[in-house]
Amino acid sequence: MIPRRLQAPLLDAALVAVALLDVWAHFDTDEPLRMVCAVAAALALVLRRRMPLLTFLLTLPAVLFSDSILAALAALYTLASLTRHRTLLAICAAAFTISDMTSWPSPNFDFTASSTLITLGYTAATAAAPVFLGQLVQARRDLSQRLAEISEARDHERLLTAQSVLAKERAQLAREMHDVVSHQVSLIAVRAGALQVGTRDAEVKEAAATIRRLSVQTLDELRHMVSVLRAAGGRPTELTPQPSLADLERLVTNSGIETKLQADLPADLPPTVQRAIYRTIQEALTNARKHAPGTTATVRIRHEDGAIRATVTNTAPTRPPLPLPSAHHGLVGLRQRAALLGGTVTSGPTADGGYELRLELPAEGTS
Repeated sequence: MIPRRLQAPLLDAALVAVALLDVWAHFDTDEPLRMVCAVAAALALVLRRRMPLLTFLLTLPAVLFSDSILAALAALYTLASLTRHRTLLAICAAAFTISDMTSWPSPNFDFTASSTLITLGYTAATAAAPVFLGQLVQARRDLSQRLAEISEARDHERLLTAQSVLAKERAQLAREMHDVVSHQVSLIAVRAGALQVGTRDAEVKEAAATIRRLSVQTLDELRHMVSVLRAAGGRPTELTPQPSLADLERLVTNSGIETKLQADLPADLPPTVQRAIYRTIQEALTNARKHAPGTTATVRIRHEDGAIRATVTNTAPTRPPLPLPSAHHGLVGLRQRAALLGGTVTSGPTADGGYELRLELPAEGTS
C-alpha cells in the first residue's frame, strides 16, 4: 500500500514518464526545436497541480511545433479538474484545437475541403474530452465533499438529540432525587433533632447531633446536585464548593470512627491534587465505617521525591458489619481519578485483619 503523501508525486512522475515516451515515439533528429518543445512540455507536467494554467501554456508550443500532444492533454485535464471558469476552459480547448491543426511554420486552413472539417471535428473532440473528464472529476469531488458535510450535519443532529434525551433524563433524575432522597433524609434530620432534645444521655445526645449535622450537610449537597442536573445545557455549575486539604480535619472529625491524622504537605498543591487526596480519604473512611464497625483508622499523608503518598489504614472490626447498600463503584472511581492525574490507587487487607488503601500522585498533578 503506497502512503497517501507519496501517491501524488508518484502519479506525476508516471505521467511525465508517459509524456516522455510520447516524445520518444515522435522523435526526429532533423527538427531539434520541435523536440526541445516536446521535452519541455513533458517536464512542465510537474507543475500541473500548483500552476495548472501556466503548465497548459507551457505545453502549447509542443502541440504547435510537434506531434507530441499527450502532455498538453494532461495539462488541459488538470486545469479542467481544478478551475470553475468555463470560459477559460473553452478558450484553452480552442487554443489546443488551433495549435494541433496548424502545421507550423506553414499553416494551412482550407475550410472548403471536407478533410479539414473532419480534422477540425476530430481535434475539437480530442480537446473537449479532457475538459469534460476534468469537470466530471471536479463535480464528483464536490459531491463527495457535500456528502461529507451532510454526514457531519447528521452526526451533529444525532448528538443534539442524544443531549436532549440526556437532559430529560437528568431532569427526571433530579425530580426523583428531590422527591425521594431529600424527603427521607429530612425525616432523619427531624428525628435526630427530636432525639437530641428529648434524651438526657450525653453519648446519645452527641450521636443525635452528629446524625442531624450530617443529614443537613447531605441535604445541602443534594440540593446543589439537583440544581446541576436541572441545569443541563446551561453554564457549568459546581456541585458544592470543592474540598481542599484545609477540610481534612473536619472530615476526620465527622467520620464517625476514631481516626488519627498525620499530614505533612505543602500548602501550594494544585486544587485537583487536593481534591483527589480528600476524596480518597473520604471514601476510605466511609468504607471503614460501613464494613468494619468498631475499627480505628490512621491517615498518613506525606510529600517526598516529588510525589504525594496518602495511606488510610484501619484495624480489624470489632462488630459485624451492617447490611448497607453499595454499588461497589467507589474504588473504581478513585482509580480513575488518580489515573487522570498520573497516579495510582491500590488497596488490600493487612496482616492483622484490617484494610489499607494507598494513593500516590505526582505533586504537580497531570491531566
